[in-house]
Amino acid sequence: MSKKVEYPENIDSMTRFADCITPDGFDRLKAELDQLWRKERPEVVRTVEWAAGNGDRSENGDYIYGKKRLRQIDSRVRYLRKRLENLKVVDPEDQINRDQVFFGATVVYERENGALQTVTLVGKDETDPGLGRISMNSPIGNALMNKTVGALVLVQTPGGEEELEVVKISYPDRAG
Repeated sequence: MSKKVEYPENIDSMTRFADCITPDGFDRLKAELDQLWRKERPEVVRTVEWAAGNGDRSENGDYIYGKKRLRQIDSRVRYLRKRLENLKVVDPEDQINRDQVFFGATVVYERENGALQTVTLVGKDETDPGLGRISMNSPIGNALMNKTVGALVLVQTPGGEEELEVVKISYPDRAG
């Protein structure tokens, strides 16, 4: 049961400070929670119960590891439940103003050395730099927000300040 945020005109800078996530990202977190709670945790509980019945727990590796794994699972489950409760699901397909960079935009930008780079601005729970998915609140994501094609932005990188030029902005199209 995802929460959907309705924006009257477009998905704009209102989303900037919210904990936003795409519908796919929300579904992935829900699937992880379901996997941990319904499959992995019951299996570990069975192992711990079996190991506890084997006598001395102080030297019982299955018991010790199982209890540790249960704490890890329970910690992640608590985190995911709180996170899912507080996230705002924002579908980039619903973006009306497609001439500016907002949450969910895929942006092609040119670096100072002439290299083109493509990134998609997502929430912090969906980042994967290897796939070009960066946080909208990262230095580059933050610099690109609200920009249009042709805009020049200055970004502080580990190598120093760098100027980037927005070359292309796109959003996923609604299927059907």
